Amino acid sequence: MSASWEDAPGFVSIREAHGETTVTIETERIRDACLFARDELGFEMCVDLVATDYLGWGAQGVSGYIGTAGGRDLHSPMTQGLQTLPEAKPKRFSISYHLLALRQEALRVRLQCWADDGEPVPSVVSVWPTCDWHEREQYDLMGIAFEGHPNLSRILLEDDWAGHPLRKDYPIGGEPVRFSDAE
Repeated sequence: MSASWEDAPGFVSIREAHGETTVTIETERIRDACLFARDELGFEMCVDLVATDYLGWGAQGVSGYIGTAGGRDLHSPMTQGLQTLPEAKPKRFSISYHLLALRQEALRVRLQCWADDGEPVPSVVSVWPTCDWHEREQYDLMGIAFEGHPNLSRILLEDDWAGHPLRKDYPIGGEPVRFSDAE
């Protein structure tokens, strides 16, 4: 009997959409699920780890998106999606692990877990060492703490940088311009 995603530790759901497979895992079991994916299902590589901020998702004034296999022309104005609200998300941040199995035919899957602001996510550096950099990037830009990471520190921004610039609540604007005749 071969293993399947339903056997993964912390398995919540599996979804097929637009030619992609997304497997949702309980946040506290993500490391165990990654070990299962590597050792039992043959996903030797974590290609990327990406967090998405869904702050305000589903609130009034946010349009939904109706995905189609053909996509859409980004250069053509449209109102597709305004007739629906997006489905509610379980927590503020989605953390997606893009995995690759290098077999005769390459196989890809997205493992996904959800976290709220300040909620730590188990580190998977011990499963795939390349995640060292990926987790540090998400910590730096989104403020997601990875519990058990060997060196969770900023990787792109200065150590004294205030905030996390890819969060939706990060203030946009910039430095005020000071002209030479203004004192």
